[in-house]
Order: sequence, then C-alpha cells, then structure tokens
Amino acid sequence: MRIVLITSDPGHPLLSLTTALLTPDHHVDVLDPRTPPPVPEPLADVCLLKARTPQALALARDLERRGARVINSAAATALCQDRTAMAALALDAGLPFAATRTFSTLAELASGPALPGPVVVKSRHSRKHDVVARVDGHAHLRDLAATHPDEPVVVQDFAPNDGWDHKLWAIGDRVFAGLRRSELSPEERGPTRTLPLDDLPPGWADLVHRVGEVFSLDVYGVDVIDRGHGAPLIVDVNAFPGVRDQPGAPAALAALISRKGST
Repeated sequence: MRIVLITSDPGHPLLSLTTALLTPDHHVDVLDPRTPPPVPEPLADVCLLKARTPQALALARDLERRGARVINSAAATALCQDRTAMAALALDAGLPFAATRTFSTLAELASGPALPGPVVVKSRHSRKHDVVARVDGHAHLRDLAATHPDEPVVVQDFAPNDGWDHKLWAIGDRVFAGLRRSELSPEERGPTRTLPLDDLPPGWADLVHRVGEVFSLDVYGVDVIDRGHGAPLIVDVNAFPGVRDQPGAPAALAALISRKGST
C-alpha cells in the first residue's frame, strides 16, 4: 500500500512514529502542502491531511476529485476551521456545544451594546495564534478591538468551570484523553496530563464518537469543559490534532490507515 502524508512537518512525533510502524510493509511518502495540484499519478491508496492551509485544502480536494481516500476529508477539515459553521452543525445535531454568536469584526462587536457578563471572544476562523480571550467588561473589549479591529469573531458566554480543559482525541475507534489548564486561566497552561479513560465522567467517550459521526472525522480532537457534576460543554473541535505523548496513538493511526487502505 502507498501512503502519502500531506504535511510540512513529517518529523511530528505522531507522524514519524506512525511511519516507523508502517514502513516495514508499506511505502510512505511526504507531500508538501504547498504543492500545486494536480499531483502526478499514481495516486496513493491513503492520504493523511495533516495541514490546514488553503493550499493544503486545495491539494486534498484535487486528490479526492481524482478518487484518492483522504483522512480527514478536505470538507471536514475546512468545516472545523469555521467556528460559526462548527457551532451550527453541532447544535443542530443536539451536541452540548457552547451557544455561539458571530460578528463580522471585533470593531463591530465593540461598537455595539455592552455584553452581559463575562464572555469568550474567539476568531471565527481557527488557526495558529488566533484570538481567544475572556472578556469581562466593555473596556477590555475595546482594548481587544483596538488590537484586532478587523478580525471576524464569535462570542460564547463564559461557562463557570474548574479551569481545566479536557483534551479528548479520537483516532478511528480509539479515544485518548488529557487535562490541560485552560488558555483562559490566569495561571500558566503547563503540559497536558494524560488522563485514563476510566477517569472521564460517564458518557464522555461516547460523546467523542458522536462528534466524529456528526463532523465526518476519523482523526480529531474535542475540547470539553466540565460544567459541574460531569456535565460536558464542547468548546472546540479540531481536525487532525497532534495527539502528542499519548501511548498507543501511533499504533491506532497505523491501524486506521491499514483499515482504510484495504476497503
């Protein structure tokens, strides 16, 4: 089987360890996401889309159009970058997702009525170094808007919680879990702590699988906060996150690739 990694970082721990597991029996190539389509024949049996740039998505769409199997699909990956579309799909499906309001720019938000209570303001389009901030008053909002006036944003009511994000990941049927300080916490975030699945509140692992079904994802992350007594609130969904330092993750990815390549 021929496998292609669409990535600018083939040395990423998850990808490099998975490659080491696959290479005794399969051929693994790396495709720079800046490569303009079309990709020369022959197509790979399975392509892993571990990039989210417009060029990478265009490349994945070209491969899909020509019959290649891409994990995750270009459409599913793009959906997870638009927090407005993400929230609409999740809420329509009955998932416990944070209610989300969209504003064309931060300047528009700041020029409107005062926000009731603390809120979380995020860039509408998810990417590295985007805006994610707790806003407790209009003065804080004006300061944020002065720095990023033209940034399209979404607003979610701040949900009281214990200050920890549950980082839940799925690779095929396997679920992995960790805890990390919220980026909204005044304390340093620190490393992600691996969390045994048995320590998750009842039903949370099933919730992760349901997210994968709704969003048509095979490798993904779900950020969940505990609103109290194990009540989950989903605040983000990510296509093909790093899943770093999770025992068994490379083997799960290798198994998923082998399964997808044989169907």
